[in-house]
Amino acid sequence: MSSKGIITIERHIIEAERQFPEATGAFSSILYDIAFAAKMIGKEVRRAGLADILGYTGEVNVQGEEVRKLDEYAHEVLFKALDHTGHLCGMASEEAEAFIPIPDKFPTGHYCVLFDPLDGSSNIDANVSVGTIFSVHRKVSDHPRGCVDDCLQPGYKQVAAGYVVYGSSTMLVYTTGNGVHGFTLEPSIGEFLLSHPHMCIPESGQRIYSCNEGNYGKWSDGQRRFVSWLKGAGDEPNPRPFSSRYIGSLVADFHRNLLYGGLFMYPADVKSPRGKLRLLYEAAPLAMIAEHAGGKATDGTRRIMEIEPESLHQRTPLFIGTAEYVDLAARFLAPAEEPALAAV
Repeated sequence: MSSKGIITIERHIIEAERQFPEATGAFSSILYDIAFAAKMIGKEVRRAGLADILGYTGEVNVQGEEVRKLDEYAHEVLFKALDHTGHLCGMASEEAEAFIPIPDKFPTGHYCVLFDPLDGSSNIDANVSVGTIFSVHRKVSDHPRGCVDDCLQPGYKQVAAGYVVYGSSTMLVYTTGNGVHGFTLEPSIGEFLLSHPHMCIPESGQRIYSCNEGNYGKWSDGQRRFVSWLKGAGDEPNPRPFSSRYIGSLVADFHRNLLYGGLFMYPADVKSPRGKLRLLYEAAPLAMIAEHAGGKATDGTRRIMEIEPESLHQRTPLFIGTAEYVDLAARFLAPAEEPALAAV
């Protein structure tokens, strides 16, 4: 690649900012600080087997899950990268129970950031891809230093959303509402370089579904019928079966489907009637990316981006990916209705 064709994430952010003469640079700085934190987290993920950071801390987080050492590290890195800049009024993290205020010694700003520091961390010991998910909102409260209301906003009010996948390479994907763009970390120079401009979910992508079928016995009848239909034999115009691909790291499953097409599902079940994934830290940010890449995201009936959050750690079912597959799931899940099996 010639130097003329190399676009760093910093250059990409700055060039996008120039389209808005009124921009102060605060928003751009937030995105660049998140990218910097991702480099630090990625470095520790790569050396996890060599450092004393694998395993559990012995503590339990607000979700009732055992905290892994790398979760704790990722949370701390993101907080420290963002707490002192003067651009944020506060933060929220899947690893923290309450709203995270900016320390009193630092100034505050007009945005708040929400993040899942290390999605899929239960797989880290097995060297499976993990990730970071984040979103940015504008401050809406009158509280001088921000409050939880600044975080409790529906997805359609996000001004940016993105994720980082730590796998065979480290890749950051984000959107500010003007396309979805992917950047791959070049470790020799320590820079994220634009590798996937204007990413779109293929309209006629691969026939892949991703879900934890170990929960089959706890699903609703509609969900079971849907998965059985996906696995069944079919003729044109309904070629089946779909292929099952489930990694167990949301970021990794979503990233594959963003590139190739497919459907990721984590439905409600008897054990988790309101779903398991977190609305603010996982579902809403990825929903924004999916929609701006031409896909869809619902809880089975409602658009994820329109759900009004009631609490920081609210959970939701999630169906996300190729638009026609998300719509098909909704037809099977609709109560007291037989799905119309039109061409897919």
